[in-house]
Amino acid sequence: MIARTWHAQAVPEKADAYAAHFTSSVVPSLQGLAGHRGALLLRREVDGRIEFLAMTLWESRASIEAFAGKDISRTHVEPEGRAALSSFDDFADHYDVAFTSVDAAGKCP
Repeated sequence: MIARTWHAQAVPEKADAYAAHFTSSVVPSLQGLAGHRGALLLRREVDGRIEFLAMTLWESRASIEAFAGKDISRTHVEPEGRAALSSFDDFADHYDVAFTSVDAAGKCP
């Protein structure tokens, strides 16, 4: 399994709007893609701003390529997401998942 990560920031007043966009638009669009295995959106406050770390899980690099194109490090941020964010990375990082205690249903044993 491959974890695809991406960072962004929002002002506190717009952070909930980005979280809502992620859960109501981004996640549903990913769920129908072959090889997609799940998503997480992590959030924390840092120096008066909200930082997000989005992580999507994929069966393989080939499944990410089918979604993102040949250069899997490139990202696409929809206009609604851009409107809620103050800054964001234009690249994604990829990690081989070495271990997880979360099963396919999202539960820890």
